[in-house]
Amino acid sequence: MSVYARYVLPRLINLAMRNPAARAARAERARFLPRASGTVLEIGIGSGLNIPFYPATIRALHGVDPSPELLRMAGRRAAHAPFPVELVELAAEKLTAADGTYDTVVTTWTLCSIPDPGAALAEMRRVLKPDGRLLFIEHGWSPDPGVRAWQDRLDRLWSRLAGGCHLNRKMDALIAGAGFELTELETGYAPGPKPLAYLYRGVARRAA
Repeated sequence: MSVYARYVLPRLINLAMRNPAARAARAERARFLPRASGTVLEIGIGSGLNIPFYPATIRALHGVDPSPELLRMAGRRAAHAPFPVELVELAAEKLTAADGTYDTVVTTWTLCSIPDPGAALAEMRRVLKPDGRLLFIEHGWSPDPGVRAWQDRLDRLWSRLAGGCHLNRKMDALIAGAGFELTELETGYAPGPKPLAYLYRGVARRAA
């Protein structure tokens, strides 16, 4: 792993998600994450920015992320959580939990940068209990042809600069294609440059 990927990029990600332009992201967290319950797995927990938005009533939070530097930052936030937090350096495509472990799986602004999102979603489905829920807030593919054209033009360069983040993944199709049933879905633009700002927010369950 390069020095940029290991040390510089994690700090840039943390700053980007904390600056005033990320106010809309905080509002999304505040709206969706209180719906988590039971034992929760967060995929791509990063620097732990979601931790303060989980309800104090959850049984425990397990967070995985491939970046040790981001996990170090998350550890500082986890120290103040009113519930147990376990942080593990791990790729989303290779979860170690047993089948049917979690009541809730959470992914926020994460599927864009996972190398194999289909494999990661299959793992999320595997570790969810049969009646468990996937809560997601992701950015991706825009239905507007002009915006989508810019997403396609910028994707390769953006991915190199932003730690593998892709602009043009169609998140609802990826989630459904991994064996989930979308029970709630909201889409639309958040504030900011449109190629980066088309959001998919929702809830999914394991399809029968």
